[in-house]
Amino acid sequence: MFRNYFQITARTLRKNIAFSVINIAGLSIGLACCTLILLYIKDELSFDRFHVQQGHLYQLTCLRSEQDGSVKKFSIAALVQGPAFQQEIPEIQAYTRVNPKDIVVKNGNDIFNEQVTWADANFFSVFSFQLRSGNPATVLSDQHAMVLSEQSAIKYFGSVPAAMGKTLQLEINGKFQPFTVTGVAKKAPQNSSIRFNIVLPFSYFEKASPDNGWMWVSFPTYFLLSPGANPQNIARKMDQVYRTRAKDEIDLNNLAGYGNHFSWGLQPLTAMHLNTDYEGTPGVSDPIYSYILSGIAVFILLIACINFVNLTVAQSLRRSKEIGIRKVIGSRRSQLTLQFLSESAGICLIAFILSVVLAALLLPLFNELANKQLSFFYLLDWKLIAGFIGLFLLTSFAAGFYPALVLSGFNPSDALAGKAGLGGKNTLAKSLVVIQFALATLLVISTLFIYAQFDLLTQTSVGYPDKELLSFTVGQGIRSKAVMDLYQNEFSKIPGVLAAGYKNVGHFGGKTQAGNKEFTATYERIDVAYLPALGVKMAAGRNFSPEFPSDSTNAVLINQTLADQLSWKNPIGKTIDDMNFPAWGNRKVTVVGVVKDYHNESLKEKIKPLIFTGESSMPLGQMIVRIRPEHTAVTLLSLEKTWHRLSPDHPFPYEFREDTNLRSYEAESKWKRIITFGAVITIFISGIGLFGLAMLSAKRREKEIGVRKVLGASVTELAGMLSMDFARLVLVAFVIAIPAGWLVMHRWLQSFAYRVELSWWRFVIAGIITFVIAMLTVSYQAIRAALANPVKSLRNE
Repeated sequence: MFRNYFQITARTLRKNIAFSVINIAGLSIGLACCTLILLYIKDELSFDRFHVQQGHLYQLTCLRSEQDGSVKKFSIAALVQGPAFQQEIPEIQAYTRVNPKDIVVKNGNDIFNEQVTWADANFFSVFSFQLRSGNPATVLSDQHAMVLSEQSAIKYFGSVPAAMGKTLQLEINGKFQPFTVTGVAKKAPQNSSIRFNIVLPFSYFEKASPDNGWMWVSFPTYFLLSPGANPQNIARKMDQVYRTRAKDEIDLNNLAGYGNHFSWGLQPLTAMHLNTDYEGTPGVSDPIYSYILSGIAVFILLIACINFVNLTVAQSLRRSKEIGIRKVIGSRRSQLTLQFLSESAGICLIAFILSVVLAALLLPLFNELANKQLSFFYLLDWKLIAGFIGLFLLTSFAAGFYPALVLSGFNPSDALAGKAGLGGKNTLAKSLVVIQFALATLLVISTLFIYAQFDLLTQTSVGYPDKELLSFTVGQGIRSKAVMDLYQNEFSKIPGVLAAGYKNVGHFGGKTQAGNKEFTATYERIDVAYLPALGVKMAAGRNFSPEFPSDSTNAVLINQTLADQLSWKNPIGKTIDDMNFPAWGNRKVTVVGVVKDYHNESLKEKIKPLIFTGESSMPLGQMIVRIRPEHTAVTLLSLEKTWHRLSPDHPFPYEFREDTNLRSYEAESKWKRIITFGAVITIFISGIGLFGLAMLSAKRREKEIGVRKVLGASVTELAGMLSMDFARLVLVAFVIAIPAGWLVMHRWLQSFAYRVELSWWRFVIAGIITFVIAMLTVSYQAIRAALANPVKSLRNE
């Protein structure tokens, strides 16, 4: 019996090869897209769950409350918190601090810029990073020990075995120190928040840069808690330890008028990857994108399954005579039902197999779009496998049961006479088409606005010409003004260099007072050539000048935003009364110039109040060089030669500012591509569904079309009549998609300081795109039905 069903299924597929390909392709593409999205979501949810002790690993967090009532959340700490909390709180079994830093590495005569990770000696015992060589308990016990990743071992020494016992020179505080390879670690899993190339003992860093301060945060600290420990109770104990051990600092802070307060807490390590509430979490990912992809996956799968059912029903109507004959020769209804279910299962099986092949082919492209390294091994999970099996059975049953139930119930005489049909208005099928195209229109609306916002971010002027502008840090440590002047003078001698200037390294700022107002400002120490080299103009007053030696101590520049915030129509000559600097004292400085606003950060942030100063206590090190566009390669070569002459033990670490600015929008660029991909797939699958419904409609109205044609109706009139019903459905979908699209885009755009308007014409364009695609899909079937010979449709009468 089942052999017969298989033969009938194969014969049906061959007889209607084009229809079968469309039917299977729609479901296959939908399933493949869902598989890829499922891989992405599973990867996001699996972060840091490979650690053996994952259930007891927590990240230290803190809330910093300011006097004005504002609160900032951090997932980073300083040197002292980890050791102090473990000493005082028995439930904390171990702590480990992780501090990534950029360092210059020397291997013989070769020099490299490398990011190293300072970590406590128990790093490989607390976390489950596997070592290929070395003992996890002792591999970082020596202060000059070093653990390389497999890739770093191959990079520096050619192979993993060759690396053991070898030495590299690392620059620490301006001097090269030897570190010996005591272990080689396997590459950190891609679903790890902590990544590393070179791991160094934190004890060395602590000795080289000692600091017992409680009032700053800089790098992550992790705790291993005892089984059964209560994180809330531990948080209360940490606050008590903080109030006791940091009492002197807290009192000094209050005396100075800053009065900020720290409150400590714990968050499970496995929950931090998708938690954007805290600043400083390594490898953090915004969960909203996982929600968006989940929604797209659900709707694509739903649309694909609906289309499969619609197309199966449409195809089944052509077999009414076959059903009539089978019933006449004795087939029972149960046998016909089983036949249709078997055919549906066979077609679904083909679609599922093709979806796996298609997903495998598309995986490299999807990895590039999503900036991931996903693998099909992620699907080797019994829950996922059971889910796919359940989905296969559900789809097969849904696609086969409805036509089997209806068609197997046809009266044999009506079926043989060609009078059998589904009847009704197909309200459910039409409603599903409306839902499909509403979603498709919503995704097109989203795509148009994401493209527009991305263009705004990347094409809006940042306030200075960022092309042909290089930026780099001079050395790894703090540089004096004399050293920076030397580099500036030597670079300025190169023919292709237009200008060179320098500023401080690091971020400085805080509470500031001026004009009887208190505000928060960012401070930058610059030399007289910095603003001209950057290409920023003065809005009023003058720049710093060698003709005014007292500028470094008595004068400042402010940006236009700060002048506006203080309501200073003529800021020149006004004074800044207090700046958040220990060395500042009670000095008052005079504003001598106002700088036109420019974007110091990405356009996702508003321009903040900015004060330019010559304050000598701020460390220097950041340099910019503007070059001529005509001979870029030659100029870069000359700059590199000059750099190596001045700093022979350091690679030239330049970066074009234009590239730096564009990198700020990598997430938007990635999601622009992904949403576009989702929109195209959704419209394609929806089009297939509309094709099936149009075919079903043409089949039901076959005799009506024949009668109208005999009475003189033209092909254009008939095609228009058949298309009009579907045009109404698409228009209803557009009306539904407009408010949904407005709400979604309004909420998304709120995260940008500078954003495009919710222009009505973009909604209209989205509607036109989906309408045209839908009408092109329907018109093929409508014209085909209108051109059919009316004799064939009427002869059964």
